[in-house]
Parts: sequence; C-alpha cells; structure tokens
Amino acid sequence: MPEKILILDFGSQYTQLIARRVRELNVYCEIHPYNHVPELTEDVKGVILSGSPCSVRDAKHPTIDLSQFLGKLPVLGVCYGAQLIAFEHGADVTPSTIREYGRARLSELHNHDRLLKELTLGSVVWMSHGDTIKEIPDNFEVIASTDSVRVAAYKLKDQDTYGIQFHPEVTHSDEGKALLRNFVVHICGCVQDWTSEQFIDATVAELQEQIGDDKVVLGLSGGVDSSVAAMLIHQAIGKNLYCIFVDNGLLRKDEFETVLDSYKHMGLNVKGVDAKAKFYEALAGLTDPEQKRKAIGRVFIEVFDDEAHQIEDVKWLAQGTIYPDVIESVSVKGPSATIKSHHNVGGLPDFMKLKVVEPLKTLFKDEVRLVGKTLNIDETIIGRHPFPGPGLAIRILGDITPEKVSVLQQVDHIFISNLKKSGLYDEVWQAGAILTPVQSVGVMGDERTYENVVALRAVTSIDGMTADWSRLPYEFLADVSNEIINKVKGVNRVVYDISSKPPATIEWE
Repeated sequence: MPEKILILDFGSQYTQLIARRVRELNVYCEIHPYNHVPELTEDVKGVILSGSPCSVRDAKHPTIDLSQFLGKLPVLGVCYGAQLIAFEHGADVTPSTIREYGRARLSELHNHDRLLKELTLGSVVWMSHGDTIKEIPDNFEVIASTDSVRVAAYKLKDQDTYGIQFHPEVTHSDEGKALLRNFVVHICGCVQDWTSEQFIDATVAELQEQIGDDKVVLGLSGGVDSSVAAMLIHQAIGKNLYCIFVDNGLLRKDEFETVLDSYKHMGLNVKGVDAKAKFYEALAGLTDPEQKRKAIGRVFIEVFDDEAHQIEDVKWLAQGTIYPDVIESVSVKGPSATIKSHHNVGGLPDFMKLKVVEPLKTLFKDEVRLVGKTLNIDETIIGRHPFPGPGLAIRILGDITPEKVSVLQQVDHIFISNLKKSGLYDEVWQAGAILTPVQSVGVMGDERTYENVVALRAVTSIDGMTADWSRLPYEFLADVSNEIINKVKGVNRVVYDISSKPPATIEWE
C-alpha cells in the first residue's frame, strides 16, 4: 500500500480541494467522514481535519476522539479543524465580530517553523469562518496572524499538531500549496511517489492477484473512465476481459459507430449492442429526472445481464467508478449528502451474482486522464469531455421521444463540432446542449414560428466538484446559434447558461 494522508471531512465545501492539492504533490490521500475514521495503519503518515459549516459552540457540533492521533501522528486542522483542536484543549472560541470571508494578509509570520517555511510576510490567505479562536492554552504557540485574526495559525509546543484559520487549499491563498507541501513532505515525511506510472504498476499487479484466471465483463460508455478502466484490466488479464458497448439511443450523434470502431483499434474484446427500442419504451411518459435515471439504470442492467449471460463463467463486473462518485454517494449526517443517484455506485441486483472490481475508485477525473495518457490511449478518448451516464435523457427536460433525441443530437453536434473547429474544445471541461420544454415565438422568412428553446452549457473545472461557466467569445456563440436555428428543424431560439457550480450543477437534471 502507498503511504497516505488521511483527510477527515467535517462537511466543508473545500474538502475535495484539500485532497486535490495533496495529490498534486504526488502524495496519496483519502477522504473519510469524521464519524467513520478508518483504522490508523502504518501507511498513514498524517491527518488533516477539514473545515465545516458547523460551530464548535453548537451543543451537537461534529467531533471525534482526537487522542487517537494527536501526539502520535502529525495533524493539521484547517478552519473548523483548527477550532476543534483548540476548543478540545480549553481554548476560547467565540463568534467573530464580523464574519471573516475573503482575502487577508499575514501580518505576523514565524517562518522558522516547519509549517510556514518559505512563506512570506504579507502573503494573501483566504478566510471563510464565523468563529474566532480568541485565547489559547499555554502549550499552544501562535505562529501566524493577520490584522484582524491574532490566531491565524498555531502549533502545539510539544508535538507536530498545527491549526490554521485560513484555507490553503483554495487558489486565493497565494502560498497555500507551499504550506501543504511543508506539512505533507517535511513534517509527515511523505516521499512523493504517487505517480501515474506507479499507480498503473500497482493496480495491474493488484488486478492480476484479485481476478486471477476469472472472466470479467465491463460496460463501455465511450467516456474516459470506462475506457481507462478497460485498458488497465486488459493489461492485467488480456482477452479474459469482455467489453459490452450498449447503444441506449441517448448517445451523441454517430457516437455508437465511431466509438465502437476506436475500441476495436485499441485491441479490446468488445461487442456492440443496439438496445435503443428498449430504452425508449422504458422512458415513455417519464418526466422526473430520478425516474428517468432509474429507468435507464434498470434497462441497462437487464440488457447488460442478458449479454453477460451469453459469456460462460463470468465472475466479475468491472466499473469505471471514480473518486468523486464515491465521495458524492456517501450519505452521512454532515459531511456528505447525496445530490443525485450515480448509475455506477451503490451495488448490483442480487440476480447478477457478480463481484465488482473498480480500478479507478481512488482517482479524480484529471488523474484518470493522466493514467490514460500513460497507457497511450487515443487522445480523442482521453481528451473527451465528461458525458453523463444517462446520456441525453437528462439533457432533455421532460419526457423522452426519439424525435426529441434526434433534435438534441443535431444541436449538440453543431455545438461540439464548432468548439473543436474553433480550437476551444480543450479549453472547456464539459459542454453540451439542453432541450427545454419551452416553446417561444419566432419569425422565419415571412412565417411566425412557435418552436423549441435550446440552452448551451460549457464550463471550466478541474474535477467537476466545482465549475465555472466558460467565457466563450460572443462571435462564436452567435455563429453557433445561427447554425443551429438554420439547420435544426424545430428550434428557433438559443440561450447560453452562465451559472456556476455551486449553486447550480453542471447538468440541468
């Protein structure tokens, strides 16, 4: 097992960012809810306590037994985590006179301390808290302050336990990455050997030991995750991996044929299945997003199970589950809430009788892409934007019909093709079109029209946990809008979505 940093989540919106920053240092880390602390094995080199929307002054504030690691492992408390450590040691934590949110500058800095080594006086840090640590016990030492926060950072004098009131994980903190490097590398002593090459070697060896000579079946989607999962397992067991690519009638225009061809050129053992009619039948009349997702999931399992049974002695089902899927699907009080059901998380129907293997479940999306590049997977697949498991069904608001799918496929094709032609595709993390249930008045030639409104959505992101809308050029949007209205029968108005995540999600359903 690689050495790792344990991140305990108290519900902060920034917890995943802490993990991303640690991973960028080539150090493996895991996020766990504060109320499900795993066993502290020898490979755990340090612990980070996240922020929280809660207050330590609340009667039922989230807390843990700190004695299990304080003084035994290096510990870094961030915001709420810092307040919790201080509070448990008798510090005075009070409501801030003014809620401190935004940029601040370090006005005092003990940069002789290992945590703050190479940080500079006046460095910008990001504050986001409603409480302040006012007084600290004698065995605490203040090591950084801002003009308004005296205890911006502290250290327990007799151990490698630190607390910081600001957020080093957000890009607004100028030297946040240096601080995290100091903690993870210089204080915890991590070697920084978590690389894509190391991950591939370790994962292939683990898969060979886990699977042996058994047969594995995997549902390919044309996306990055399932493709990288397939190539990893293919490296481990070769032709014992059986891939199934299902056309659910909700893919992008011509995607089934082009992706199936590219998979065969990758040497994968893959079978294409046309199941459009079954999916359209199951979706008929459904308008609720969750009902649509569940119907698609149910039919996919039925089709997939039927195909899997045609392969003798299959023992395993492989899935392209990635780390954000796992994090977002954990539902415990406080740290995580299930936003929407994930089609590839949460178990299988008993009748499938297959064991599950998920080789990517510890990786973020950009790490999956890096592994794919190291495996020499074609750039057209590795660089492909994320695409939702339920496909165009959750980009068609309301009920699904083949006619609506055809309209959206044409609109989407024009949008994506123009992004590629204009050199903008790789600047965007995810893009697509949404067919709304809204009709609007328009004029085409001398005729009055009453047709559909489509919305274009393009976002920038690192891993999809947060996202900002892409500032695409007006001229580009104008050209795309004109082409859609001129070429796609049934559409007379195009709008552009300028919402960020949060508070909006990337998809509309």
